[in-house]
Amino acid sequence: MTRRRVLAFAATAAAVVVIDQVTKEIVRSSLALNESVPVVDGLLWLTRVHNTGAAFGILRGQQWLLIGTSLIVLTAIGWAIVHVRPESLLMRTALALVTGGAIGNLIDRVVSGGVTDFFDLGWFPIFNVADIALDVGVALIVVWLLFSKEHHHEAGDVAEVHES
Repeated sequence: MTRRRVLAFAATAAAVVVIDQVTKEIVRSSLALNESVPVVDGLLWLTRVHNTGAAFGILRGQQWLLIGTSLIVLTAIGWAIVHVRPESLLMRTALALVTGGAIGNLIDRVVSGGVTDFFDLGWFPIFNVADIALDVGVALIVVWLLFSKEHHHEAGDVAEVHES
């Protein structure tokens, strides 16, 4: 990857981490644990919770497993950036979002033993900025895998590889 692409990747991931950590700090300093305030009546609340699990509250209390998983994901992304060098802007953006989201939640897990979540739709598990970045990043990876021609090989390409 070019220096410009590496800087764009790092800036995107860093922006996610900063926005995530700043919003979490604002929530922690403004709301008591489990306190809820309406933002858009009947649609969105800010509700401060301390989530010791993963998405949707699964794996509660498994901090070492979740920390280890985050480190493995971050290592895999780092390896991909250095060795695979994705050309697609979509894929680089997706990986930067996943990186920023993983780091944002990893900071919480290491510092406070769980993640501060606060966006509350009432009908969906409470989440945070890092979770949004992770979900959007993974969705973009799925879109890339399904629709990008970059990673698809023609039948002849595969045959040529096996013949050589």
